[in-house]
Order: sequence, then structure tokens, then C-alpha cells
Amino acid sequence: MKKSLILIADDEIRLGKLVSDFLLNSGFGVLTVTDGKQAFDIFNEYRNKIDLIILDVMMPHMDGWEVLKEIKSISSVPIIMLTAKAEESDQLTGFKLGANDYVTKPFSPSVLVARVENLLKRTGRFGGEQLVSGNLSIDLIEHAAYIDDRPIEMTPKEFDLLVYFIQNEGIALSRDNILNAVWNHDYFGDLRTVDTHVKQLRAKLGLFSHYIETVRGIGYRMRCKDEDVD
Repeated sequence: MKKSLILIADDEIRLGKLVSDFLLNSGFGVLTVTDGKQAFDIFNEYRNKIDLIILDVMMPHMDGWEVLKEIKSISSVPIIMLTAKAEESDQLTGFKLGANDYVTKPFSPSVLVARVENLLKRTGRFGGEQLVSGNLSIDLIEHAAYIDDRPIEMTPKEFDLLVYFIQNEGIALSRDNILNAVWNHDYFGDLRTVDTHVKQLRAKLGLFSHYIETVRGIGYRMRCKDEDVD
């Protein structure tokens, strides 16, 4: 089974190493960074592989709130916020921006690992090797997609697009967000690229093309309904 990959972003190097060591000893894969911009850049580079983020609030270049907001605009990856403050207003800010959990320093590393495990199980990301929704299943290790166990032939970019849709199922995604997430922020093509690939992907989903809904004035949403199609 593939290890779940955790991204740790904390400018306190000793604390980051301590958390990293506990996670590694618990069988997780770990990436560590020490500032907000690095966290956002690394997430974009490994976004289809990262299963959870541990994100400190007070960091240079981009603070944790800004990183949280940017990542949650393009992904549903679970995020645990770390902070030295215990004020209720800070926790409310984090939850409103999409944080999944909140840990106040100082904390027990073993308790943090337990929270990581529980959050991964709750969000269906433990192991990170397979995505299943409706009649669709995706094997991230083999880079293969299936409808009712029948393989779907698709290009690498169509595969990345389908993975992004399923990881953000139920969320209305703008064309800008899709372009940035699937084609990277340095891509200079126009938004019609998204529409073209969605059309191709729908064609390959056949009877299940309705899984990808058009959201008027915004973009698209994946909603894998378990229903019979005539």
C-alpha cells in the first residue's frame, strides 16, 4: 500500500523535524517546508500525491491563512492548522477558510499523529492510492481510471482533470481554478482549453457524462450520482 504523503509547513525547524520524525515512524511519507510560499509551490507540484497538510499560521512570505485560502480554492485536501494562539476568533477564521482541524502549540506529537490518522480516514484519503466515486474508480499508482471495472482510455491531462474533479466532488470549480490546478499557474493558454478537455472527458465517460455538471457563470462540478441511466 502506498504511504499517505503529509506536507508539513512550519518555520520552527526543530518543531517541524520533531513532527516529521513522529510521522515517519508511524509509516507516513513526509515533505517539509519552512515558509508559506514554499508550501503553496510544493503543493502545486505534488497536489495529486499530497494527502494532508499540517500548516502553521505564522510563517514568512505567505502566512498560514493566505496559504489555506489559496489551497482550498483549488483543492479539498484536508488541512490541520497549527498556531501558538488559543483564541476562539482564530479558530473560527481557520474553519471559515476551510481548515479541517486546529491544533494549538504546545502539543503532543503523538496526539497530532492520531489526529492526522483520524482525519485521513474521515476524508477517505488514508493510503492515497485509490479514489472511488459513483461508478468511477481511479488507481493513482497505476495511473488508470475505470467505469464499473472497465478501463477508460484517456490522455495524461484528461486523467489529471478527472482526478481533480473527483477530489473536489460537489464543489463548483471555476475555469481559472481548474486551469491553475491541472495545468499549473505558469500555463498561459486560454480558458477554452478547460472546456475542450471537459468535452473530451465527458465523451469518454459515455453514459456517465452527466457526472460532470456545467455550473452556469462559474465552470464545472463533479457530482457522481449513483443512479441508472437509460
